[in-house]
Amino acid sequence: MSVASFLLAIDQGTTSSRAILFRPDTTIAAVAQQEFPQHFPASGWVEHEPEDLWLTTLATCRDALSRADATAGDVAAIGITNQRETTIVWDRKTGEAVHRAIVWQDRRTADLCARLKAEGREPMVTARTGLILDPYFSGTKVAWILDNVPGARERAERGELAFGTVDSYLLWRLTGGRVHATDATNASRTLLFNIHTGAWDDDLLSLLGVPRALLPEVRDSSADFGETEPGLFGGAIAVRGIAGDQQAATVGQACFEPGMMKSTYGTGCFALLNTGDTPVASRNKLLTTVAYQLGGRRTYALEGSIFVAGAAVQWLRDGLGVIENAADTGAFADGADPAQEVYLVPAFVGLGAPHWNPDVRGALFGLTRGTGPKELARAALESVCYQTADLLAAMQADWPQGSETATVLRVDGGMVASDWTMQRLADLLAAPVDRPVVKETTALGAAYLAGLAAGIFPPPEQFADRWRLERRFTPTMSAATRNRKLAGWNDAVRRLLAPVSA
Repeated sequence: MSVASFLLAIDQGTTSSRAILFRPDTTIAAVAQQEFPQHFPASGWVEHEPEDLWLTTLATCRDALSRADATAGDVAAIGITNQRETTIVWDRKTGEAVHRAIVWQDRRTADLCARLKAEGREPMVTARTGLILDPYFSGTKVAWILDNVPGARERAERGELAFGTVDSYLLWRLTGGRVHATDATNASRTLLFNIHTGAWDDDLLSLLGVPRALLPEVRDSSADFGETEPGLFGGAIAVRGIAGDQQAATVGQACFEPGMMKSTYGTGCFALLNTGDTPVASRNKLLTTVAYQLGGRRTYALEGSIFVAGAAVQWLRDGLGVIENAADTGAFADGADPAQEVYLVPAFVGLGAPHWNPDVRGALFGLTRGTGPKELARAALESVCYQTADLLAAMQADWPQGSETATVLRVDGGMVASDWTMQRLADLLAAPVDRPVVKETTALGAAYLAGLAAGIFPPPEQFADRWRLERRFTPTMSAATRNRKLAGWNDAVRRLLAPVSA
């Protein structure tokens, strides 16, 4: 291999760690993946063993290099993308964690969040962080560790401990403890970072009782994060990129222009809308977050989450048994009776953005004696499209300037393989839906950030020219049909959310 032929992306997720070697033309040379255990020590608690995160990351990186017959000298740089909000506190001398990682899904700090809300603290928190007071984010997790691990708070105040999200912990391990840093995207998910000043906020630290001595340095998403210990991979490799997973997907989709939007369809869905250098305060229960930070300049996004996307198809298959394979759903939907208007509101675990109602449950509307598997399949797939339309409408209401430019939705995740779903998505959004050639957009985003700092990739506007379209789905539905269908969906959601009469 020639020198610096590859970029190594570490994609550390909630259930597995992956390493992907990208060539400079963004094609993939090798992929390695390892799952690791999940720990559920109490109801609503979710933990990972930090050593598992580290060892699976190390093993997959070595495996990917081996599969490509590559050495450390063949890798120009490493980029890291990670499950966001998961929290680790460790000893600065030994690197040993003082407690298992508390995962983003963990709800143990719900009472603390409720108390802070009752005290009227949320408006200040939201104004500075763009977030809501919820156990989802890292800050209350750090506070829990300091208050529940014997001696942790005293050790933290003496500067003996370090806090980080998974990116920061892996960077510490990769660099042999020489670098304690994170990037602005991960920092923006902690409840401790002021997204306007780009710095840790003393008032927020005081509110949650987190000593400043714990915190990593915040750097650009594409920056010098040090070099790996030479013994790990047979030679030192520069680490040059870090971003949280949804932000990395935004970068990998080359959504660099304000008004561009990406949506990732897995079990649920995360949608991010680039709002440029403007941090838009949401009035519609969306989050304001840092999309990426380059050259000291932050680019912001509005973020919305849908709890049930691909899970609706899994329900059809595993819960109802009306389909045998998820891939059959599109063909079923295509054969549905167009005269039937069946709506599934898939609130199996409540509704996410822009409703944020955890208490409602799913419902089907418009059933007739003629309703069968095909109509249910169509309703399930359309529910994902309708929910995306809700997010887009909320985003445009929050940021009217975005309506002045044509919305481009770039999609990734398992559901985008369904041509029928992507066409219906374009029809109901009245906007083009772009499916890329490279489906590994999260890892590609990490690779790009590393490659940009390493001089392998060009600036964003030129890299955007390299983004390759596999297929564009353009709207073909009439405005009258679209408006009728959206009105039916909105009516179904209203009926679901309506209070029950006594």
